[in-house]
Amino acid sequence: MPAFRTLDDADLAGKRVLVRVDLNVPMEDGKVSDATRIERVLPTIREISEKGGKVVLLAHFGRPKGRDDKNSLRQVVPALAHALGQPVTFVDDCIGEDVARAVAAAKNGEVLLLENTRFHVGDEKNDPEFVRALAANGDLYVNDAFSAAHRAHASTEGLAHVLPAYAGRTMQAELEALSAGLDSPARPVLAIVGGAKVSTKLELLGNLVKKVDILAIGGGMANTFLAARGVNVGKSLCEHDLVAIAREIEEKAKAAGCEILLPVDALAAREFKAHPGYRVVPVGEVADDEMILDAGPLSVAEVVLRLDKVKTVVWNGPFGAFELPPFDTATVTVAKAVAQRAKTGRLVAVAGGGDTVAAMNHAGVADDLTYVSTAGGAFLEWMEGKPLPGVEALRKG
Repeated sequence: MPAFRTLDDADLAGKRVLVRVDLNVPMEDGKVSDATRIERVLPTIREISEKGGKVVLLAHFGRPKGRDDKNSLRQVVPALAHALGQPVTFVDDCIGEDVARAVAAAKNGEVLLLENTRFHVGDEKNDPEFVRALAANGDLYVNDAFSAAHRAHASTEGLAHVLPAYAGRTMQAELEALSAGLDSPARPVLAIVGGAKVSTKLELLGNLVKKVDILAIGGGMANTFLAARGVNVGKSLCEHDLVAIAREIEEKAKAAGCEILLPVDALAAREFKAHPGYRVVPVGEVADDEMILDAGPLSVAEVVLRLDKVKTVVWNGPFGAFELPPFDTATVTVAKAVAQRAKTGRLVAVAGGGDTVAAMNHAGVADDLTYVSTAGGAFLEWMEGKPLPGVEALRKG
């Protein structure tokens, strides 16, 4: 990955290394309930530690308005230390003399976690003075938080301009996967986009029709496209005020040579709950009092058929209300088909954003895809074709 500086380019021994990580993890009863984000940053922390650098972790937690105990990173320390297998020293601020003393006292290879950077308004404002205060405690800067790379904050972007800056191993893996997904993919490319509303993914759809060969649309947003084609979708979730936009997207796709796949049949029910009475019908035969809650078997078969013709799959969003069985059927079936082909090297499969990680975990295939991104907003902005400030700051040259 020559365009970005990585740890391969860094001399870490004896250096104070400021490492921006994502430790914004879910908590239950004062304990970390999902350590996925902690596990993702372990390779970078361990490598810096083993190469003799002092690891000084920077992170945010929650959306604090100033300092408050509820959003203190102190509560993450036990889970981080356990996952890392070594002690983690917590410092009650991220700038100032206490931090300087703690960093100076640390031995090479030791790990420190500084308090929530967002306790200071200067972080989100990317205030130059706050950037300098953070930088005072580091010789190098490593960004391993792709999930926050779409924000031009002091800890995610500002530091890269005042210290030698590198991508951590998780950031590097993410950038390599994303490059293989859309930036320079093996073709043909199939994008799967699901979710509730077209309105939240207009830029995404507009970008994808110019970059991919096939666009399969599922979830509630597919109903808006069906309505734009004159199909009665009953009382399904549908943004009727956006049918003109849906038609425009279809026209752009046609002009770009991108095939749009919409459901041809559906699981329709009168109640939005698990295991209601439902029927499988062609999309044109949904009754006025029914709602489409999943794509049907013929629609799934159409998508799976395309999998044997493509080299790359980029996935964002489920096909149906996957939290409510049996409306997880389409998502699970397609996910397993994608995973099987990715595992055997027949295609590159990159998934991420929003409910996608939960859907892939639900299908039991997260470990079999080429890459599953835990970055929500950053993954979506990348799919929309937007430059990410935290990434751009790491480019060589």
